[in-house]
Amino acid sequence: MANVWQRLMAWVQKRLTLIKGVFLLSVLLLVIRELGRIGHEISGEQVRSALSALNPMMIVLLAVVGFIAVLPMMVYDFTIVEFLPGHFSKGYIFRSGWVTNTFTNLAGMGGLLGASLRANFYAQSATKKQVVYAISKIALFLLAGLSIACWVALIMMFGFQVGTVYQGYWFWLLGGGLYFPGLFIFTRVNDSAFFSDLTWSRELRLILGSTLEWGSCALFFLLIGWTLELPLDFAAVFPMFVVASVAGVISMIPGGLGSFDVFMIFGLGLLGVSRSDAAGWLLLYRLFYYILPFGVGVGLFVHDAGHRLNRYLAGLPVAILRRGALLFVTTFMYFSGVMMLLYATIPDVVLSNQLYMRLVPYMFYFLSQVSNLVMAFLLIGLARGIGARVSRAFWPTFVVLVLAIGYTLWRENFPVGLAVLLGLVLVCLVLAKPELSRQSFHYSWGGLLVDGSIYVGTFLLYTVLGLYAFQGGKHRFFHLLQAWLPASTQVWLNGLGGLLIALVILLTINRFLSATQAPWLQQPFDAERVRRLIQRFGGNEVSHLAFLRDKQTYFYQVDGEDRLLFLFRQKADKLLVMGEPIGQQADLLPALQEFMRTADQAGLRLVFYEISEELTFRLHEMGFDFIKVGEEGHVDLTQFTLAGKARRGERALVNKFNRENYHFEILQPPLSDQQYRDLQAISDSWLGDETEKSFSMGFFDREYLDEAPIAVMTDAKGQMVAFANLMPTGNHQMTSIDLMRSSQAAPSGMMDGLFVYLFQTCQQQGYTSFNLGMAPLANVGVSEFSFIEERLAHLIYQYGSTFYSFQGLRAYKEKYVTEWQPKYLAYRRRESLIFTMLQLMQVINRPGAAVKGKLEPKWLSRLLVDEVNWQNRQ
Repeated sequence: MANVWQRLMAWVQKRLTLIKGVFLLSVLLLVIRELGRIGHEISGEQVRSALSALNPMMIVLLAVVGFIAVLPMMVYDFTIVEFLPGHFSKGYIFRSGWVTNTFTNLAGMGGLLGASLRANFYAQSATKKQVVYAISKIALFLLAGLSIACWVALIMMFGFQVGTVYQGYWFWLLGGGLYFPGLFIFTRVNDSAFFSDLTWSRELRLILGSTLEWGSCALFFLLIGWTLELPLDFAAVFPMFVVASVAGVISMIPGGLGSFDVFMIFGLGLLGVSRSDAAGWLLLYRLFYYILPFGVGVGLFVHDAGHRLNRYLAGLPVAILRRGALLFVTTFMYFSGVMMLLYATIPDVVLSNQLYMRLVPYMFYFLSQVSNLVMAFLLIGLARGIGARVSRAFWPTFVVLVLAIGYTLWRENFPVGLAVLLGLVLVCLVLAKPELSRQSFHYSWGGLLVDGSIYVGTFLLYTVLGLYAFQGGKHRFFHLLQAWLPASTQVWLNGLGGLLIALVILLTINRFLSATQAPWLQQPFDAERVRRLIQRFGGNEVSHLAFLRDKQTYFYQVDGEDRLLFLFRQKADKLLVMGEPIGQQADLLPALQEFMRTADQAGLRLVFYEISEELTFRLHEMGFDFIKVGEEGHVDLTQFTLAGKARRGERALVNKFNRENYHFEILQPPLSDQQYRDLQAISDSWLGDETEKSFSMGFFDREYLDEAPIAVMTDAKGQMVAFANLMPTGNHQMTSIDLMRSSQAAPSGMMDGLFVYLFQTCQQQGYTSFNLGMAPLANVGVSEFSFIEERLAHLIYQYGSTFYSFQGLRAYKEKYVTEWQPKYLAYRRRESLIFTMLQLMQVINRPGAAVKGKLEPKWLSRLLVDEVNWQNRQ
């Protein structure tokens, strides 16, 4: 038998979480069943009829006193914790006690429900045996107060002749009265270990609590009769109330429903109270003592169960609830704003539309045209801020919604459903407040397109219709759309003025929401700080681009020390991050998380450009989608040689330059003024009238060129004809170049010659790899199962040679490259890839005096011309 018990306990312990979940679910189902039963037995018409007999002040009084009458039951729960070893806060005890006692009031189930709920609430720091013992001790005293009330009723009837009509029920009262003396004698005489901790003070406290519970319950019942102004002796009702309560306990029906009511209706009839008045009296008693406190208990239970479920599921349910509330509020504000906008501009059209008229009961409503227009764009503007989760949007939105709700419901005979809906909107706004965590607002291109289209479309349509109406509306087409025209010139001018005010409102809202800017976005570039980080932890293929000063920097720190660096530029609501983070890669994951959180608080979203496969997959796990943007070519310098048939063209080219006295050398920074002027002349000759690029590639800038050595080719006269600036990566394994330019006077093949000299020089310096940079769109979307976006990119790669020789660039680099590494663009899921790519192109092609960049097509075209010439010579 012992083994069976042990196996049973082991089975229960193993499935304890599931059992708790089933228990909570069963209680919720019980709650739903009770609410359904109450709704079936008590109709809204009955409640309205009963409440109509009371003035508002009396209703408030009964509601307050009804909650007060429940409070004595809290004594049980504040006492039960004294029998348990754990510590519980007073707030937790009160909430648990309220739930337990209000549930037991309405659906007692012979005390089983109360015991089960208390076991659920208090078992977190005690054994099952301790909890069961504590609950058992408390349960003994639940009827002590009712037993004392039985003796009081007997004394009133036979000692003071109060309620003598109920003397026939003396055996009910005597039976109930014997419970307390028997209990008291039993607990005091019994010296078992079970009652060892039931001290005099605890027992008296439980007796007092039970007495107050049943006494306050009876007094509240009598208070309801007094508020109904019924002509009877209320003291005489007390004995019958006690008799009916005993009958309700004996019946074991939840809350004594039925048995208590039958006894009370019959007993009140003996005092001359009509059945309708008695039914109203009992209904109010059930409503204020049982149902309303039970409703609060349901809320507390759901909150507690939800808190446990939320904790068990790592906060996901609450996050979903808040996001849902946020989406509901945003959607409703847009819906109501657009509905009001339509009503204010083309009322005759929308009022004849059946769908619009069905939706009218669920929108805000203002009488004047201008106020409708102003409120419509207030809602639309603030909805954008709420949808973007900006904290500054909460209070303006709350005030606007309260005003709109108040004005809408001010009308006579407003629909009750609308009041509930608008109340739900406010509740959802408050519920979603923790989601409004962003400090600033930045318009996304998608949001700007939607809001701009709404305003511009409305303004243009309204203006065109008004101007046509001014001309008399003679065109046949407009006769068919007569309902679209404004009713009068004054109405049209009022609407036009409202639209202009609305524009000011939209701009003001945008300025208000975006007023707070993150300090880290305003920090100036600190070149020395970047150098220190690269020197300590090393750089990568993009670290040298930091010194262009066309990008902003974000440093991740540990204990005040810079550990990782992100290079980015802002465009609309996005931070376009260039390449891999620079620095201590062991801190990459926490650095990414902090950067994402910091950017999110500033209302910005990250986009990573030209990143590795490893980082792409890591970001994918953090909510990013991705697309391949090309491949990066690497030359293995340990294997590079001019010997052999494969390199005969490069070998002949080098011999030619040697014969013609061309000289290769490395200039060390800083540049002299003359050297800078010579390089600038080459760059200007190279560019012609073209504009440079930036962000992912360098541009001609003295500060940038002074950051690293520059490889140059000079002719027989010592005049520079070509150059390339080296890009240190912070280690002695891989190197690269950025700008690579030659003058118009440079001979054919100069670029290839410069490459060969660079490979040989870097090889001699101990480098093992040379980064030749990107081949855009190479090997993107080659599979029939690739993403649609990648397959479209492949078509551009295959047929877009008119605009850019993608395949030519890949073919040119192919003759040197020994390994191609894929590069990706990672962007937040559900972001528009089209907008992201357009923003990236804008940043790369951004012209200006301070931000110039390299022109890839021209560089590529010269290389391809040289390649053809060399092949012909071979």
